[in-house]
This record gives sequence, C-alpha cells and structure tokens, in this order.
Amino acid sequence: MTDFEYDIIVVGAGHAGCEAASAAARLGSRTLLITMDMNTIGQMSCNPAVGGIAKGQIVREIDALGGQMGIVTDRSAIQFRMLNKSKGAAMWSPRSQSDRKQFIQQWIKTLSTTDNLHIWQDEVVRLLIDRQCITGVCTRLGVEFKSRAVILTNGTFLSGLLHFGRTQIPGGRIAEKASIGITEQLVGLGFTSRRMKTGTPARLDKRSIDFSVMQEQQGDATEEKFSYLPEVHRSLKQMSCFITYTNPNTHGILRRGLGDSPLYNGQIQSIGPRYCPSIETKIVTFADKDQHQIFLEPEGVDSNEYYVNGFSSSMPWQIQLEALHSIKGLEHCVMYRPGYAIEYDYFDPTQLHATLETKLIGNLFFAGQINGTTGYEEAAGQGIVAGINAHQNIINGKPFVLSRDESYIGVLIDDLTHKGVDEPYRMFTSRAEYRILLRQDNADERLTTRSYELGLADAKRYGLFESKQEAKQVLLSILGSTPSTTPSGRALLEQKGYSPTSAHGSLREMLCRPSISLREIIAITPELQQAVASFADRREEIIDSTEIDVKYSGYIARERMAADKLHRLDAIRIPADFRYNELQSLSTEARQKLTAIRPKTIGDASRIPGVSPNDISVLLVLMGR
Repeated sequence: MTDFEYDIIVVGAGHAGCEAASAAARLGSRTLLITMDMNTIGQMSCNPAVGGIAKGQIVREIDALGGQMGIVTDRSAIQFRMLNKSKGAAMWSPRSQSDRKQFIQQWIKTLSTTDNLHIWQDEVVRLLIDRQCITGVCTRLGVEFKSRAVILTNGTFLSGLLHFGRTQIPGGRIAEKASIGITEQLVGLGFTSRRMKTGTPARLDKRSIDFSVMQEQQGDATEEKFSYLPEVHRSLKQMSCFITYTNPNTHGILRRGLGDSPLYNGQIQSIGPRYCPSIETKIVTFADKDQHQIFLEPEGVDSNEYYVNGFSSSMPWQIQLEALHSIKGLEHCVMYRPGYAIEYDYFDPTQLHATLETKLIGNLFFAGQINGTTGYEEAAGQGIVAGINAHQNIINGKPFVLSRDESYIGVLIDDLTHKGVDEPYRMFTSRAEYRILLRQDNADERLTTRSYELGLADAKRYGLFESKQEAKQVLLSILGSTPSTTPSGRALLEQKGYSPTSAHGSLREMLCRPSISLREIIAITPELQQAVASFADRREEIIDSTEIDVKYSGYIARERMAADKLHRLDAIRIPADFRYNELQSLSTEARQKLTAIRPKTIGDASRIPGVSPNDISVLLVLMGR
C-alpha cells in the first residue's frame, strides 16, 4: 500500500538527490525520492567521469562520511588515474572514467536496497507550505505527499532550455522535459532566482574513429580507488582514453559558424562555466592558439559511444560535424548526437544557511545545481550534507556543518552561502586555504568519526578507520624509535647522494629527506616489514598516509595553527537581530552585505566579499572583543 506521508522528500534523482535520499534514509528518516524517470537515476549528464582536481577529494570525503558516490564509481570504473602525482600530496586528486550504464545501475541497486527509502516517478510542480514551513509537495499527476522536510535537487531541469544553434527546445537534458512551476512559486515567496548556462559535446560512434593516429592515455597500473572500504573493488574491463587536437582548419570552420552560435548571436544571455568553456569560446578567447586538446573518452565497456571532451558546443549540428571531420582521427567520424547548451534556473545560495536549509522557508533545503554549482561531485557533496541536516532538523538534532579546515565540502558550502555565485561554481584546490589539511588520503581521519557519531558511518566503517589509525601509530612508533645509523641506513643515504656521515637520529628524521621514501626505508627495516605484513590488504593506503604525515608534518602544524585562529572568530556569535545599517563606522558595502546575508558569527562575516578587516575590527569591538 502506497503511503503519502514521509519524514523527508527529495526532489530529483541526480547526484545530489541520490546522496541526500540515501543519507536521510540510512539515518532513519522515512524518505521518498521523486524522479521524472527511474531509468536515469544517477545519470552522468555530461562526461562519463568522476573526480579530478579537488573534485576527487570531495568524492573521498563523501565516502568517509558514509556516502555512496565513491562506491558506485569504483564498481563502475573503467579507468582510474591519480592526477598531480608529480606535485605535493595536497594536490593529488583521484579521477575515474565510469561505464555510464553501470553507474546508473549501481545507483539504482543501491537505492532500491536501502531501508526507509521509497521512489516515486513523477514531476513535482508545487511545494506545500504552511506558515513559512514546508509541509510537502504536489506532483504533475495531482498526488499530494506530506513531509516534514523537502530537499530540492532539480539540476538543470528548472525551466531548462536546450540550444542547438538557433533551434531551441525546452528540456532538462536531451530528450527529457523541463520542470515548470517551482521557480515561479519560490520567486513569489521572495526567493531570488537567476539563469545559468552549461553545455555538453557531441557523442561519436567509436567504429568511425581512427584511434591509431591518436595518443593513447591508459589508466594507472596500481589498484587505487575512491572508497576506503577494502571489499569495494574495480572489476570491469579497464579502457584507454585517446588524445587528438584541433587545428587552424577546425578553427576556421567554427568561426564561420559563429553567426549561428547562441553564445554570440544574443540568443543566450546567461553565464556559463569559465573553467569548462565551449569550443567556440576557446577559439574566440584564445584566438592566438593554433590547436586545442581533445580527449576521446569511452562511455562504457559494451558501448560504441565516445565522449568528445574539450569540444563542448551549442553551434548548429552541421558546423559541429564539419569541424570534427577536420580533426586528426575524426575525418570519418559518425555522430550519435550533437552537442548543445542548456539554460536553467538557479537560486542565489546566500539565501541558505550553512546547513543548506533556506532562510525563508523552514525545513526546505536546496542542493546541487539549484545553488549555482557545476559538477557531479559538488552536487553530491551538497546532497549528503542536505540529507543529514534534513534528518537532524526533524529529530531536533544538532546542525551538521563542515568547516573550511575540515573538508572541501565545507569550503564549497561556505563559499556558496557567504559569497554567492556569479558563474557556475567549480571546486579547485586553490579555493581551500588549508589544502594541506584537506588531502585525499586523510578524508577518513577528518570526517568518519563525525559521521559515526551521527549514525551515518556504520560500525564496520568506523572499525576500519580505527584499525588504520592504529597501524599508522605502529609505523610511526618504529620510525621514531629506530636509529638511522645502521649499515643499511648509511647505504641508503649514500645511494641517494647523501654523505654516509650525515646518518644520525631516527628513521623518521631520515624519512623527512625529500628523495627518500617510506617504502625504501621499509625495505631495509625488518621491524617495519613485519608491521606492514599484518595489514596487507590496506598496505599501500597506510604506507602513503603515514609517509605524508611525516614529510609534511611542519606544514600541517602551521596550517592547523592558522585554522585554529579562524575557529576563534567562529566562536564569537552575532545576535540575529543585529542592526548593521545603524553602524556608520562600517563601510556602506559591508552594511549592505551583512544585512542581506545575516552572518551568525564574526568568522562568517569575515568571509563575505566586501567586508574588510577594518569592518571586522569594528564588529569585534562591538562584541566586546
């Protein structure tokens, strides 16, 4: 028998919606996930890949919290690479190509077997609100579902409009209709809504591509993955990507079509992602360049479909195909479908609390592209936080807020809610001022205990975390108590170009030398060999994490001190009814921004653009500090 009353309703089954629904249900809330199409749950709307620079760190954080994206990605992976390995550990970022169909199937299996979680296929057209608090939703079929909290994760579907050259088609994705009604209702309630634009490239038939003239890019040979759970593995056939380049002939064809480009003929007015520009934007912005790199990415093990990364476009399909035919290896390519741009509604994220609950309507949460972000990972990170906080709200629990020194997800949400967005927000390592603390290898150390205390990370996951910490302590103890003055220690130093007479102190001090690795020290130390043999199934993970802790210990300590200063500002609360407009000692811009955003603490206020250090000093004096 279908029930029409739930604790939490999640609208939209994209990356944000899947994580939100999964988290809320597993925490114990009776949850309903409403999607317009059950066959596209967890759909990878653009490229068939997860992770990348800073994004990979977010996925590891989701996994450390007990989320599902890392597990789903590992089980659908067809290529894995650790990016930036030539740089410092804070920059290492995991990235995985996924089998698109398997990714969807893994999500469907995960959600279908989650207790407390139900799915309904329909379109939400209206929110039910009583006295500034959400009470449920109404669907296109006329069904009313009651709930204590609602999470909107509508992606690009709100008033979505697809652009294929001068042809415009309403839709949230190709061949999927747009969602109409929610934007209009929320604007009527006082929310500020704007438009954004994103795009996707053409898809090609691999049988028509000449890979022999392209550069092959294989995945890493190691068994690295996203999830910290040892039983989660990559099991699908591993596949290569291929690299080719545009040329002056390609650019000439594209320039000829600019008059029909929605980006340049005035058809599209909204702002697109700066860091993932269309090919027409590249040839205009970087007119001096003779070529641009193109990645051919497989869509799956049993698929002939290839994604043309680097060739996003909304130009007429004829121009797209002609330009593709001018590229080496694509002279005879056959197109499955052209690229297109999509415009959609989003809401100013400064209208949200740090929990992602809206300030205007109680127990209404936003997560994902509705907040002006771009990317599967950014959406999923918001989704799990919204799911946790919706559950916490209805049980009168403590808000779950991640700080900037605690996670990339915390940086993301803090940026959104305090700075807002004027273009699609994408995470980069440069956005995090404490990125040495926020490495991909230590997400479990930062977040698993907090999630376990909530009840989302289960006892098994917490036990694995504890055993990893114990194993690291064993290694650190041996390193700190074993002298480096042994014959084998001197020989290793000499091999690395150091003077044997420089051998002194412990193995830990030896490990601090840049050119000496922990694996090399293990190879000459029987005690360490015995220790690592006891945790063979997680050997690489524990060795890497221990080595990073030792080599970067000074930098880590320095960043922790800086982060602690920030926390002192976050501890100074500002009264909710504080009258900024009456303070002439604050700058005009500060008065306007502080009045609009209503920060809860001095730390919050300090991160608002336009609020200067002098303004913060004034507030500190007024707060008696």
